[in-house]
Amino acid sequence: MAPYGVISAACCAVNLLLFSCEETLTEQRERMVREQIEARGVRNADVLRVLRSTPRHLFVPENLREYAYSDQPLPIGLGQTISQPYIVALMTELLAPEKTDRVLEIGTGSGYQAAVLAALVKHVFTMEIVTELANSSRERLAAMGCRNVTVRQGDGYKGWPEEAPFDKIMLTAAPPEVPPRLLEQLARGGRLVAPVGDSPATQELVVVEKTRAGEMRRRSVAPVAFVPMVPERTK
Repeated sequence: MAPYGVISAACCAVNLLLFSCEETLTEQRERMVREQIEARGVRNADVLRVLRSTPRHLFVPENLREYAYSDQPLPIGLGQTISQPYIVALMTELLAPEKTDRVLEIGTGSGYQAAVLAALVKHVFTMEIVTELANSSRERLAAMGCRNVTVRQGDGYKGWPEEAPFDKIMLTAAPPEVPPRLLEQLARGGRLVAPVGDSPATQELVVVEKTRAGEMRRRSVAPVAFVPMVPERTK
């Protein structure tokens, strides 16, 4: 058995290394928020706080973790991506999340956007059409202690009628037009944020608000490029 002093020194070295790595990641998140997000006009203090604390590197493949805080979307496998940090921040701010909100997210992906929303709202119901991604994100979010997130594998075009109405709805994949069923599941006084368009070259980020009277008000925010939102295949 090694002397106590040797074990203690080794443990201290390991702890110092872990602390240094975490400090570097914290600095990377801070720089991401400052240079990529605040510099582009996102001002919601709660959104900025959550983005500073959410470990984005845990939501990307291990071979891409060095790029986790870079100013770009990244592939997560199976033809899907994790959005550029600024786009995550912008869409979250546009959604105007509140602590009492029940939110429907269409397109779980790796679970990063759901984790961000979970820190801002009462509950997140998130749907993913790709079974492997739904399963892996469910496990990842549970391991991270996100107890107010429910993941479901299914067709986002159909929404989640059993849990409707939702105060807010966010789409992280682009349909040609906002699915009518999702508008039906949006509560009066609610808000939907989505990329919309037939192709990445023609997509735009839109905000749809449902008035207390049930009328829809839509505005365009910016051009975007997202993976297409596809319906579940029928056999």
